[in-house]
Amino acid sequence: MSRDRRLHLGAFMRPLGIHTAWWRYPGGYPDANFNLEHLVHFARRLEAAKFGAFFMADHLAVMNMPPAALRRSATVTSFDPLTLLPALAMVTERIGLIATASTTYNEPYHVARKFASLDHISKGRAGWNLVTSGNPDEAHNFGRDAHVEHATRYARAREFFDVVTGLWDSFADDAFRMDPESGLFFNPDRMHVLDHRGAFLKVKGPLNVARPVQGWPVIVQAGASEAGRQIAAETAEVVFGSSSTLEAGQSFYADVKGRMPALGRDPDHLKILPGAFVVLGGTEDEARAKKARLDELVHPDSGLANLSVRLGVDASGFALDAPLPEIPETNASKSGQAQIVDYARRTGATVRELARKVGGYGGLQMVGTAAQVADRMEEWLDGRACDGFNVMFPFVPEGLDDVVDRLVPELQRRDLFRRDYEGTTLRDHLGLPRPGNRFFA
Repeated sequence: MSRDRRLHLGAFMRPLGIHTAWWRYPGGYPDANFNLEHLVHFARRLEAAKFGAFFMADHLAVMNMPPAALRRSATVTSFDPLTLLPALAMVTERIGLIATASTTYNEPYHVARKFASLDHISKGRAGWNLVTSGNPDEAHNFGRDAHVEHATRYARAREFFDVVTGLWDSFADDAFRMDPESGLFFNPDRMHVLDHRGAFLKVKGPLNVARPVQGWPVIVQAGASEAGRQIAAETAEVVFGSSSTLEAGQSFYADVKGRMPALGRDPDHLKILPGAFVVLGGTEDEARAKKARLDELVHPDSGLANLSVRLGVDASGFALDAPLPEIPETNASKSGQAQIVDYARRTGATVRELARKVGGYGGLQMVGTAAQVADRMEEWLDGRACDGFNVMFPFVPEGLDDVVDRLVPELQRRDLFRRDYEGTTLRDHLGLPRPGNRFFA
């Protein structure tokens, strides 16, 4: 069977943990987020399975939880992604390496230089997850008393993108002659000084790194608010989606891609990959038993604290067996809050039930046999709700092994997923064009 469209699969790893109890699962690795040997093994396993990318999320502060919850959380220690991913580049050859870097609490020159370096070190496998920082406590680590306002964060992010990509275009692809006989290392006529002066940023340039192998590392976004959707339509090449139902995925897919033609962009140049929490078993009952066992390990302290983080308000005083009260607008993640509130209103879930759900995993879950999960993935792909998935493992190593050994072969049997890489760069894996240099032909 031949198909016009196949799934793109990424693997989502983050220091927060996808499920608050993942590190407690029997036979798992409690230190998986902070053990280089484990992470090297994971990256190699994913590469052998032909995953497009290893996606490392990040946060710039210990999560804003009360001590009773924080002491049970795996959020408090993790590697800096832009230190980890160059190390993984040295022990892999093809898999893409995507790192999160905030536009709110970084400077564009730092971000441009680090990702250009990663792209060269990895020979064209870097991706930048452009985020605006949803954790208000990050502000206190960067000289601020309060978090930057949501609208301001996105306005700065849009300018930040222009500056970073402009810095990546500092040199033409043929600028570096490196000719020992003439003694000329590079051609100054093929260097551009950005000299950016904007509403938020002032950066002269040029970048002191040659143009990245991919032209630009792949641009990734994860926002689902109105501002997040718009900046994704304007700038992103991959969106890490958060839709939890087929209908919501179809609506998001149509909305974001539908904005692109008016912006002069080809919708095929944006890949939407919802996060999918995948739990597999030899039978559906076995898979559901694994999920139930994991959920049983969620401590009440963790559930309520995570609900507070997602809502952007302190939920510790809410009546546990009552419906969710009216929630004020947040300055943290607006889309994260909206998803929880919408679910609560739609289902009538109590605060206790919401805490249990959020303490586990509240997004798109695919629980069953490899064939059942492949059926759902195929339905989403054919239904224009996604271009693939960012697979989230419930625990490691077993959860990862289940996906690699059970799900991937089933997807390949259906011609839904590649059997081998067709190129060497992350752009090759995603079918994305190499961007031209805005300053040089």
